[in-house]
Amino acid sequence: MEKKLHHQLDLREQIFSYKIIKMKKLILSSIIAFNLFQVVKAQSLEKMTWFNEPSQWEIKDKKLVMNVTPQSDYWRISHYGFTVDDAPFYYSTYGGEFETKVKITGDYKARFDQMGLMLRIDEQNYIKAGVEFVDGKFNLSTVVTHKTSDWSVIVLEKTPPFVWIKAVRRLDAVEIFYSFDDKEYVMMRNAYLQDNTPVKVGFMAASPDGNGSKATFENFSVKHFPDQSRLEGHTKNK
Repeated sequence: MEKKLHHQLDLREQIFSYKIIKMKKLILSSIIAFNLFQVVKAQSLEKMTWFNEPSQWEIKDKKLVMNVTPQSDYWRISHYGFTVDDAPFYYSTYGGEFETKVKITGDYKARFDQMGLMLRIDEQNYIKAGVEFVDGKFNLSTVVTHKTSDWSVIVLEKTPPFVWIKAVRRLDAVEIFYSFDDKEYVMMRNAYLQDNTPVKVGFMAASPDGNGSKATFENFSVKHFPDQSRLEGHTKNK
């Protein structure tokens, strides 16, 4: 009788333990699913936010197509002496470290017509990188702004139908790359950007001297990276 009672108690404990384990797995699965949903949601074009919304734009077949606002740009002070902050920018906000990339196709018409990725903390701290049309030539262009702007270019000998632009944020630096096939990437700039600060990440297009142009953005992605300083701290403390 006593053995039977012990057997029943052991069986109940096993059943109870099984239910606890099953519940924990269910909760863990729900958390993972929720986090994945949040990531997908954050990278969904429909869920992003406009700064300086253009008069015409649409999202179709996972592409954003905009008519770029005429006489618009991002620049602060240096060389030209003026500050402008009025071009279209479509973004989501991310903290921490990440890789982001997008395929860009532009109908460039006037001098300084441009489009690409932008990483922006505020109106005094941002990086924009992409393609810019200058004096009849296409340039891979990067503007880095910290209170004042600087500009660097790589002249393209041929006119590609599209370009991939990728930015990798690690610690207090951002590496900018370009590619013509989304396979082989070449670095075009390494620049400072304040770490441990949320940053707006998205698509920028401008037409400083022109009457606007058509800009198409597609295959946008943001891939989260574990924080490098935290990983290094764990390694030191082992």
